[in-house]
Amino acid sequence: MNTPQSTPIPQQAFDWYDEYAHGLIDRRTFMRNLGGLAALGFSMSVLTAALLPNYAFAEQVSFNDDAIKATYTEFDSPDGHGKGRGYLVVPKDLNAKRPVVLVIHENRGLNPYIEDVARRLAKVGFIAFAPDALFPLGGYPGNDDEGRAMQKSMDEAKIRHDFVAAARFLKSHPHSNGKLGAVGFCFGGYIVNYLAAVDAELLSAAVPFYGTPTSADLRKNIKAPLLIHLAEQDKRVNDSWPEYEQDLKANKVEYTMHMYKDAQHGFHNDSTARYDKENAELAWQRTLAFLNKKLS
Repeated sequence: MNTPQSTPIPQQAFDWYDEYAHGLIDRRTFMRNLGGLAALGFSMSVLTAALLPNYAFAEQVSFNDDAIKATYTEFDSPDGHGKGRGYLVVPKDLNAKRPVVLVIHENRGLNPYIEDVARRLAKVGFIAFAPDALFPLGGYPGNDDEGRAMQKSMDEAKIRHDFVAAARFLKSHPHSNGKLGAVGFCFGGYIVNYLAAVDAELLSAAVPFYGTPTSADLRKNIKAPLLIHLAEQDKRVNDSWPEYEQDLKANKVEYTMHMYKDAQHGFHNDSTARYDKENAELAWQRTLAFLNKKLS
Protein backbone atom coordinates (compact mmCIF):
# COMPACT_ATOMS: atom_id res chain seq x y z
CA MET A 1 0.00 0.00 0.00
CA ASN A 2 1.17 3.51 -0.77
CA THR A 3 1.11 6.17 1.94
CA PRO A 4 1.00 9.96 1.80
CA GLN A 5 4.39 11.60 1.54
CA SER A 6 5.67 12.67 4.93
CA THR A 7 5.94 16.46 4.78
CA PRO A 8 7.04 18.63 7.74
CA ILE A 9 3.90 20.76 7.81
CA PRO A 10 3.59 23.34 10.64
CA GLN A 11 0.97 22.53 13.29
CA GLN A 12 -0.83 25.78 12.42
CA ALA A 13 -1.59 24.45 8.96
CA PHE A 14 -3.17 21.30 10.39
CA ASP A 15 -5.23 23.44 12.77
CA TRP A 16 -6.45 25.65 9.91
CA TYR A 17 -7.37 22.60 7.85
CA ASP A 18 -9.34 21.20 10.79
CA GLU A 19 -11.21 24.50 11.14
CA TYR A 20 -11.92 24.55 7.41
CA ALA A 21 -13.01 20.90 7.31
CA HIS A 22 -15.48 21.52 10.13
CA GLY A 23 -16.94 24.76 8.78
CA LEU A 24 -15.30 27.11 11.27
CA ILE A 25 -13.55 29.07 8.50
CA ASP A 26 -14.32 29.26 4.78
CA ARG A 27 -12.06 28.10 1.95
CA ARG A 28 -10.89 31.63 1.17
CA THR A 29 -9.71 32.16 4.74
CA PHE A 30 -8.06 28.74 4.80
CA MET A 31 -6.13 29.43 1.59
CA ARG A 32 -5.18 32.94 2.73
CA ASN A 33 -3.82 31.53 5.99
CA LEU A 34 -1.78 28.94 4.10
CA GLY A 35 -0.43 31.69 1.87
CA GLY A 36 0.99 33.35 4.96
CA LEU A 37 3.33 30.39 5.42
CA ALA A 38 5.15 31.24 2.19
CA ALA A 39 7.61 33.28 4.23
CA LEU A 40 8.67 30.03 5.87
CA GLY A 41 9.54 28.54 2.50
CA PHE A 42 6.38 26.51 1.86
CA SER A 43 4.73 26.67 -1.53
CA MET A 44 0.95 26.55 -1.83
CA SER A 45 1.18 23.47 -4.03
CA VAL A 46 3.18 21.59 -1.38
CA LEU A 47 0.83 22.62 1.42
CA THR A 48 -2.41 21.82 -0.36
CA ALA A 49 -1.07 18.52 -1.72
CA ALA A 50 -0.08 17.50 1.79
CA LEU A 51 -3.27 18.57 3.57
CA LEU A 52 -5.99 17.59 1.10
CA PRO A 53 -6.89 13.90 0.63
CA ASN A 54 -5.51 11.69 -2.10
CA TYR A 55 -7.69 8.58 -2.07
CA ALA A 56 -5.27 6.59 -4.19
CA PHE A 57 -3.38 6.09 -0.92
CA ALA A 58 -6.41 4.78 0.99
CA GLU A 59 -6.92 1.38 -0.64
CA GLN A 60 -5.65 -1.32 1.69
CA VAL A 61 -8.18 -3.90 0.47
CA SER A 62 -9.13 -3.86 -3.21
CA PHE A 63 -12.80 -3.67 -4.14
CA ASN A 64 -12.32 -6.84 -6.18
CA ASP A 65 -10.46 -8.75 -3.46
CA ASP A 66 -11.33 -12.46 -3.75
CA ALA A 67 -12.07 -12.74 -0.02
CA ILE A 68 -15.01 -10.30 0.01
CA LYS A 69 -18.17 -9.38 -1.83
CA ALA A 70 -19.29 -5.73 -1.98
CA THR A 71 -22.60 -4.25 -3.12
CA TYR A 72 -24.56 -1.02 -2.72
CA THR A 73 -27.81 -1.64 -0.85
CA GLU A 74 -30.82 0.53 0.01
CA PHE A 75 -32.74 0.51 3.28
CA ASP A 76 -35.90 2.14 4.61
CA SER A 77 -35.60 5.18 6.88
CA PRO A 78 -39.15 6.29 7.74
CA ASP A 79 -38.08 8.84 10.36
CA GLY A 80 -35.22 10.18 8.23
CA HIS A 81 -35.14 10.79 4.49
CA GLY A 82 -37.40 7.85 3.65
CA LYS A 83 -34.70 5.81 1.95
CA GLY A 84 -31.00 5.34 2.60
CA ARG A 85 -28.18 3.65 0.75
CA GLY A 86 -24.88 2.20 1.80
CA TYR A 87 -21.91 0.02 0.92
CA LEU A 88 -22.42 -3.53 2.17
CA VAL A 89 -19.33 -5.74 2.32
CA VAL A 90 -19.43 -9.36 3.42
CA PRO A 91 -16.93 -12.21 3.56
CA LYS A 92 -17.21 -14.10 0.29
CA ASP A 93 -17.83 -17.51 1.85
CA LEU A 94 -20.69 -16.37 4.07
CA ASN A 95 -22.20 -19.59 5.36
CA ALA A 96 -22.58 -18.89 9.07
CA LYS A 97 -23.73 -16.14 11.42
CA ARG A 98 -21.26 -13.26 11.72
CA PRO A 99 -20.96 -10.12 13.84
CA VAL A 100 -22.01 -6.94 12.03
CA VAL A 101 -20.31 -3.53 12.10
CA LEU A 102 -21.68 -0.18 10.96
CA VAL A 103 -18.97 2.10 9.52
CA ILE A 104 -19.77 5.81 9.69
CA HIS A 105 -18.09 8.46 7.56
CA GLU A 106 -16.86 11.95 8.35
CA ASN A 107 -18.80 15.13 7.52
CA ARG A 108 -18.51 14.75 3.75
CA GLY A 109 -20.28 11.56 2.71
CA LEU A 110 -19.18 8.05 1.85
CA ASN A 111 -15.73 8.58 0.37
CA PRO A 112 -13.24 5.91 -0.82
CA TYR A 113 -11.39 5.83 2.51
CA ILE A 114 -14.53 4.85 4.43
CA GLU A 115 -15.43 2.24 1.81
CA ASP A 116 -11.97 0.77 2.29
CA VAL A 117 -12.46 0.62 6.06
CA ALA A 118 -15.61 -1.43 5.44
CA ARG A 119 -13.63 -3.78 3.19
CA ARG A 120 -10.92 -4.13 5.84
CA LEU A 121 -13.55 -5.30 8.33
CA ALA A 122 -15.11 -7.78 5.91
CA LYS A 123 -11.66 -9.12 5.06
CA VAL A 124 -11.24 -10.24 8.68
CA GLY A 125 -14.70 -11.78 8.97
CA PHE A 126 -17.21 -9.07 9.86
CA ILE A 127 -20.28 -8.06 7.87
CA ALA A 128 -19.73 -4.32 7.35
CA PHE A 129 -22.14 -1.63 6.19
CA ALA A 130 -21.16 1.97 5.44
CA PRO A 131 -24.18 4.24 4.80
CA ASP A 132 -23.92 7.42 2.75
CA ALA A 133 -25.66 10.35 4.42
CA LEU A 134 -25.61 12.15 1.06
CA PHE A 135 -27.77 9.55 -0.71
CA PRO A 136 -30.88 11.82 -0.61
CA LEU A 137 -28.89 14.40 -2.61
CA GLY A 138 -27.48 11.88 -5.08
CA GLY A 139 -24.65 10.44 -2.99
CA TYR A 140 -21.00 11.32 -2.42
CA PRO A 141 -20.08 13.63 -5.33
CA GLY A 142 -16.49 12.48 -5.84
CA ASN A 143 -14.71 15.26 -3.93
CA ASP A 144 -14.70 16.16 -0.26
CA ASP A 145 -15.28 19.91 -0.58
CA GLU A 146 -18.55 19.45 -2.44
CA GLY A 147 -19.52 16.56 -0.17
CA ARG A 148 -18.91 18.69 2.91
CA ALA A 149 -21.10 21.48 1.53
CA MET A 150 -23.84 19.00 0.65
CA GLN A 151 -23.88 17.43 4.11
CA LYS A 152 -23.89 20.84 5.78
CA SER A 153 -27.03 21.75 3.80
CA MET A 154 -28.97 18.75 5.10
CA ASP A 155 -31.23 18.33 8.13
CA GLU A 156 -28.92 16.79 10.74
CA ALA A 157 -31.81 15.30 12.72
CA LYS A 158 -32.88 13.37 9.63
CA ILE A 159 -29.30 12.26 9.06
CA ARG A 160 -29.20 10.89 12.60
CA HIS A 161 -32.45 9.00 11.99
CA ASP A 162 -30.98 7.59 8.78
CA PHE A 163 -28.04 6.14 10.69
CA VAL A 164 -30.35 4.64 13.32
CA ALA A 165 -32.32 3.02 10.50
CA ALA A 166 -29.09 1.78 8.90
CA ALA A 167 -27.97 0.24 12.20
CA ARG A 168 -31.26 -1.62 12.61
CA PHE A 169 -31.15 -2.73 8.98
CA LEU A 170 -27.67 -4.15 9.45
CA LYS A 171 -28.49 -5.82 12.76
CA SER A 172 -31.32 -7.69 11.03
CA HIS A 173 -29.10 -8.98 8.20
CA PRO A 174 -29.89 -12.66 7.53
CA HIS A 175 -26.37 -13.68 8.54
CA SER A 176 -26.09 -11.36 11.55
CA ASN A 177 -25.37 -13.02 14.87
CA GLY A 178 -27.45 -10.28 16.50
CA LYS A 179 -24.49 -8.32 17.84
CA LEU A 180 -23.87 -4.93 16.26
CA GLY A 181 -20.79 -2.77 16.56
CA ALA A 182 -20.25 0.74 15.22
CA VAL A 183 -17.02 2.43 14.16
CA GLY A 184 -17.04 6.08 13.14
CA PHE A 185 -14.58 8.83 12.32
CA CYS A 186 -14.94 12.54 13.16
CA PHE A 187 -18.66 13.26 12.49
CA GLY A 188 -19.01 9.48 12.37
CA GLY A 189 -17.48 9.28 15.83
CA TYR A 190 -20.18 11.64 17.06
CA ILE A 191 -22.83 9.44 15.42
CA VAL A 192 -21.38 6.37 17.16
CA ASN A 193 -21.71 8.18 20.49
CA TYR A 194 -25.26 9.16 19.53
CA LEU A 195 -26.26 5.61 18.54
CA ALA A 196 -24.97 4.27 21.85
CA ALA A 197 -27.16 6.78 23.68
CA VAL A 198 -30.35 7.04 21.62
CA ASP A 199 -31.13 3.30 21.82
CA ALA A 200 -29.41 1.56 24.69
CA GLU A 201 -30.08 -1.92 23.27
CA LEU A 202 -28.87 -1.21 19.73
CA LEU A 203 -25.08 -1.56 20.03
CA SER A 204 -22.92 -4.21 21.64
CA ALA A 205 -19.71 -2.26 20.95
CA ALA A 206 -19.01 1.38 20.08
CA VAL A 207 -15.74 2.74 18.66
CA PRO A 208 -15.65 6.51 18.08
CA PHE A 209 -12.47 7.87 16.51
CA TYR A 210 -11.99 11.54 17.50
CA GLY A 211 -15.73 12.15 17.75
CA THR A 212 -17.54 14.61 19.99
CA PRO A 213 -20.05 13.26 22.54
CA THR A 214 -23.79 13.29 22.09
CA SER A 215 -25.95 15.71 24.09
CA ALA A 216 -25.71 15.46 27.87
CA ASP A 217 -29.37 14.54 28.32
CA LEU A 218 -28.90 11.32 26.32
CA ARG A 219 -25.67 10.08 27.87
CA LYS A 220 -27.41 8.46 30.83
CA ASN A 221 -28.86 5.89 28.40
CA ILE A 222 -25.51 4.49 27.26
CA LYS A 223 -25.00 0.80 28.03
CA ALA A 224 -22.71 -0.37 25.23
CA PRO A 225 -18.99 -0.61 26.01
CA LEU A 226 -16.94 2.10 24.33
CA LEU A 227 -13.44 2.13 22.90
CA ILE A 228 -12.56 5.80 22.39
CA HIS A 229 -9.64 6.95 20.24
CA LEU A 230 -8.46 10.56 20.63
CA ALA A 231 -5.58 12.48 19.03
CA GLU A 232 -3.24 14.49 21.23
CA GLN A 233 -3.18 17.50 18.86
CA ASP A 234 -6.99 17.58 18.47
CA LYS A 235 -7.91 20.35 20.93
CA ARG A 236 -11.38 20.93 19.47
CA VAL A 237 -12.56 17.38 20.23
CA ASN A 238 -10.42 16.80 23.31
CA ASP A 239 -11.94 19.79 25.10
CA SER A 240 -15.22 17.84 25.24
CA TRP A 241 -13.67 14.73 26.78
CA PRO A 242 -13.48 15.61 30.53
CA GLU A 243 -17.22 16.25 30.80
CA TYR A 244 -18.04 13.18 28.71
CA GLU A 245 -15.79 10.99 30.85
CA GLN A 246 -17.42 12.34 34.00
CA ASP A 247 -20.85 11.30 32.68
CA LEU A 248 -19.61 7.87 31.61
CA LYS A 249 -18.18 7.28 35.07
CA ALA A 250 -21.34 8.53 36.78
CA ASN A 251 -23.43 6.12 34.73
CA LYS A 252 -20.99 3.21 35.23
CA VAL A 253 -20.40 2.75 31.51
CA GLU A 254 -17.60 0.40 30.50
CA TYR A 255 -15.13 2.46 28.49
CA THR A 256 -11.49 2.68 27.51
CA MET A 257 -9.95 5.86 26.11
CA HIS A 258 -6.63 5.99 24.30
CA MET A 259 -4.89 9.30 23.63
CA TYR A 260 -2.45 8.98 20.72
CA LYS A 261 0.75 10.95 21.24
CA ASP A 262 1.48 13.70 18.69
CA ALA A 263 -1.44 12.53 16.50
CA GLN A 264 -3.66 14.91 14.54
CA HIS A 265 -7.43 14.79 14.18
CA GLY A 266 -7.99 12.34 11.34
CA PHE A 267 -4.82 10.35 12.04
CA HIS A 268 -6.42 7.08 10.90
CA ASN A 269 -7.23 8.44 7.43
CA ASP A 270 -4.41 7.18 5.23
CA SER A 271 -5.21 9.54 2.35
CA THR A 272 -3.78 12.71 3.93
CA ALA A 273 -0.62 13.96 5.62
CA ARG A 274 -2.46 13.80 8.95
CA TYR A 275 -2.14 10.01 8.69
CA ASP A 276 0.04 8.62 11.46
CA LYS A 277 0.94 5.07 10.46
CA GLU A 278 2.14 3.85 13.85
CA ASN A 279 -0.80 5.27 15.79
CA ALA A 280 -3.33 4.31 13.12
CA GLU A 281 -2.18 0.70 13.08
CA LEU A 282 -2.20 0.52 16.88
CA ALA A 283 -5.70 2.01 17.06
CA TRP A 284 -6.93 -0.44 14.42
CA GLN A 285 -5.40 -3.44 16.22
CA ARG A 286 -7.16 -2.33 19.39
CA THR A 287 -10.40 -1.83 17.47
CA LEU A 288 -10.37 -5.31 15.96
CA ALA A 289 -9.55 -6.92 19.31
CA PHE A 290 -12.38 -4.98 20.98
CA LEU A 291 -14.92 -5.87 18.28
CA ASN A 292 -13.93 -9.53 18.32
CA LYS A 293 -14.29 -9.65 22.09
CA LYS A 294 -17.61 -7.81 22.35
CA LEU A 295 -19.37 -9.15 19.25
CA SER A 296 -18.44 -12.83 19.35
